[in-house]
Amino acid sequence: MTQTADPRHPAEEPAPPPSVSGGPPTVAVDPTALPVAPVPVVWRRMRRAGRDHGPLLIQVVALYALATGSALVAPWVLGTVIDAVRDGAAPGRVDAMALVIVASLLVNAALLLAAVAQSIRFGEGLLSELREEFVRSVLRLPLGTVERAGTGDLVSRTGRDINSLSVMVRESLPVFATGVATVLVIMAAQAFLHPALLLAWVPSALVIWVSTRWYARRAPDGYLAEMGTYSRLTQGVSDTVEGAHTLEALGRQRWQDLRTDADVRRAYLAERYTLWLRTVWYPPLEFSYMFASATTFLVAGVLHVQGELSLGQIATAVFLTVQMSRPLERMIDQIDNMMVGFTAMRRLLGVQEPDGPAFPGAEPEAQAGEPGTVAVHGVRFGYSPGTEVLRGVDLDLRPGERLAMVGPSGAGKSTLGKLLAGVYLPGTGTVRVGGADLTSLSPEERRERAILLSQESHVFRGTIAENLALALDDESVDRDRLWRALEAVDADAWVRALPDGLDTLVGSGRDALDPAHVQQLALARVVLADPQVLVLDEATSMIDPRSARRLEGSLAGVLAGRTVVAIAHRLYTAHDADRVAVVDGGRIVELGTHDELIARGGSYAALWNAWHGEG
Repeated sequence: MTQTADPRHPAEEPAPPPSVSGGPPTVAVDPTALPVAPVPVVWRRMRRAGRDHGPLLIQVVALYALATGSALVAPWVLGTVIDAVRDGAAPGRVDAMALVIVASLLVNAALLLAAVAQSIRFGEGLLSELREEFVRSVLRLPLGTVERAGTGDLVSRTGRDINSLSVMVRESLPVFATGVATVLVIMAAQAFLHPALLLAWVPSALVIWVSTRWYARRAPDGYLAEMGTYSRLTQGVSDTVEGAHTLEALGRQRWQDLRTDADVRRAYLAERYTLWLRTVWYPPLEFSYMFASATTFLVAGVLHVQGELSLGQIATAVFLTVQMSRPLERMIDQIDNMMVGFTAMRRLLGVQEPDGPAFPGAEPEAQAGEPGTVAVHGVRFGYSPGTEVLRGVDLDLRPGERLAMVGPSGAGKSTLGKLLAGVYLPGTGTVRVGGADLTSLSPEERRERAILLSQESHVFRGTIAENLALALDDESVDRDRLWRALEAVDADAWVRALPDGLDTLVGSGRDALDPAHVQQLALARVVLADPQVLVLDEATSMIDPRSARRLEGSLAGVLAGRTVVAIAHRLYTAHDADRVAVVDGGRIVELGTHDELIARGGSYAALWNAWHGEG
């Protein structure tokens, strides 16, 4: 469910975006947004990845190190050739050394090929693992968390953030690791020539350290703000697309244009800030790489004057410095990609802890109680601070009881249904199912106790059997069990009539199912899930009245002994229920059987008479 612009406040205009002046753009923290994992959580996950994939990563680094070592042969031998020619060596000896250079280059190419292949294996394996973890976590998110956050934040994380993480895992980590190995090998070679040559890198190292530290202290907050603006922009675009007809009907196009412009401006300012950081950081780095060659030549010249190095060794030292500049530059360049990937990983891992933001402070408790009981005491709830939708609701249901909730639009029926199913938490009060407070249960345990089924059912791309099996935890699917579930909701006849039966492909790109069949598949999934309490939020509104009545009668038999709460706009549902709750103004204003409420002559009687008269 997306958060669209509220048309009831036409005077309200989008707030102007913040300006950027020497610091990251200030982005208001949305309390409904999905969380961002703390930095220690990311480090723990990376350490686990190191343990799980450490041998392969070590193999990648070792291959790159060997490749670097083989690449050192050419400048080393070249320096020897200079000294040999200067000393009048025979042409045969020079030719032999030239062959050594060629052979070293061939070995270097082979080692690089092997290193790249292993690097791809490492990156793809780790990225696949992280993606699977993320998908599993997203599927475990409570529906209330997703509805509060909106689709934009989740889409941004599944798209742009995953891509940023992909760059870090596939490219940055291997390149950084191999860059470190390359720099260490070349420094060891220079130290072997003469330890004083390492002093030539001191000024450049200081420039690199100071500039990189300056950048590293500012970039994470900048990238976090930048990704937050992407989420907001994506949400705004999604709202515009989904609510286009509403905006046109209410004449709010200009308002939405201003909101989109403000979101784009925020994203622009956030990205401009991180770009400014890089423009400050890169020039000192480029200077340090070139300056190292000059200082190496200077130190080597002094050592030559002192008789410590030959001309060939001077050439080798300079060649090594030039050769080290490129991997050092690539290694430091990856710091930027790694910071982006690290920030993206914070956002992705934040999704993997849904119980924290959705159910703060929940502690396990004793779960004693008769299955199917529902106890709602003193429940108050609002979607935003200061605005209550439910105002002190009390309700007790017996196991196997069927309750119909009726009332005018906006009275709070659907909200109460979502609290009964554990989709939302009450602001105050408790909701207990089977004796357990839903806030103390894991998402899986909540779904075992209560399930919400609305009119907005979805058919996933795949076979009918795969769509039904979503409700089962077992990897192996008992097809007879699937057929029994379809029979329970009167859907087996039309499924058997399909060309491939349960193996018929449905979903996106396939032949569309009519709304009644889509809803029957959803109801069959409920039968398979076998919850204690089922909340039907106008679940049969897409089906014609005769089919809906027959379907609900079938469900009544299948769900015998289970508690059913039906939120209905067709009052025949209330007529068939054990009790009826009339919700108005966020409260239950009437509660009793159909006959009792008709005899009372209150709001339910007025609704029934009006509906029955129209019928």
